Amino acid sequence: MARRGSVKRVCLSYSGGLDTSVILHWLIEQYGCEVVAYTADVGQGAEVGEAREKAMATGAVEAVVGDLKEAFVRDAVFPALRAGAVYESEYLLGTSLARPIITKGLVEAARAHGADAISHGATGKGNDQVRFELSTAALAPELRTIAPWREWKFKGRADLVAFAAERGIPTPVTQESPYSMDANLYHISYEGGVLEDPWAAPPQGMFRMTTDPGDAPAEPREVIVGLEAGNPVTIDGVAMGPVELLTHLNDLAGGHGVGRIDIVENRFVGIKSRGVYETPGGTVLHTARRAIESIVLDREVLHMRDDLAARYARIVYNGFWYSPERTTLQATMDRIQARVTGEARLILYKGSVRISGRRSPNSIYSEDVATFEADDVYDQSDAKGFISLNALRIRGFGEDS
Repeated sequence: MARRGSVKRVCLSYSGGLDTSVILHWLIEQYGCEVVAYTADVGQGAEVGEAREKAMATGAVEAVVGDLKEAFVRDAVFPALRAGAVYESEYLLGTSLARPIITKGLVEAARAHGADAISHGATGKGNDQVRFELSTAALAPELRTIAPWREWKFKGRADLVAFAAERGIPTPVTQESPYSMDANLYHISYEGGVLEDPWAAPPQGMFRMTTDPGDAPAEPREVIVGLEAGNPVTIDGVAMGPVELLTHLNDLAGGHGVGRIDIVENRFVGIKSRGVYETPGGTVLHTARRAIESIVLDREVLHMRDDLAARYARIVYNGFWYSPERTTLQATMDRIQARVTGEARLILYKGSVRISGRRSPNSIYSEDVATFEADDVYDQSDAKGFISLNALRIRGFGEDS
């Protein structure tokens, strides 16, 4: 709990919104400390440019903006892509992947500016508090963490607005959104408010990265994605760096309505939560990777990877990015991906992405074996013994046995 003098300087993960603006002033008031505001730019948009001025106007002794876009895509998004990470079969982990990168920038800023604690605006019911604090424990165990939502008496937005007004804290003067939103270069998530009813449809006009599939172009768009060792490197034959490639693919796929999902997920803290996400470029990249894998990976290796991918996704979702199990799994996944080089041809059309071709210099697909025409490779009579042996253990088992 708050105790004046217990910390001298706090490095706050600061967005410039209502919550973190109130937190900044509250830390100074309750702890009697200096506050360094740290804003991580992971591609969330215009708010980054305004954050520094807001922080200084609210009482920060320093305001730092860290450009983490390259690190986010290169060091989090692409490794998760190589691991085939999808949480509960649908969620591509956009927020989960951003938090450890943001935390790394936060603790580096804390050390550089002589802070003895970090602080964040995550609530006590969500996943982000776990992600921030587990990452801090791994990277900078000497730093104390202050989580105001677990300490103060405020109950909701109205209390924060009143606190800000009483103290002249500059905050956005926009109408309250009927949902909360978190954006980065990989995705946008929407939750809370009207979305808490799992039967309620997302509000009209909510989505920002994707065109409504019904309004998407009537003509399909072909796109060719090139991968090297599981990493995306080209779009339509043009080489691009990680940020440029993802930005370009977001625009392209988003314009065709690709990448929307609406799910009820299981939070690590034990709560079911309805989330709506749009991940246009990521959806295309995962589809392209699977297409190339289908012709270059051995069956048992692919099946093993898929088993491990679900575990990897849970590890990341639960906040254990900087853990021995994640880094050990990553090494295995990357070893598997060493063969995943080639191109996938995909068709984008009104919210869907469809594979129409794949090729690779590492292909183990054999037309000679796969053909339905006459061949000298496969003796079809061998299949009788194969089936008989596999039938031994279930012979007579029956439907009700």
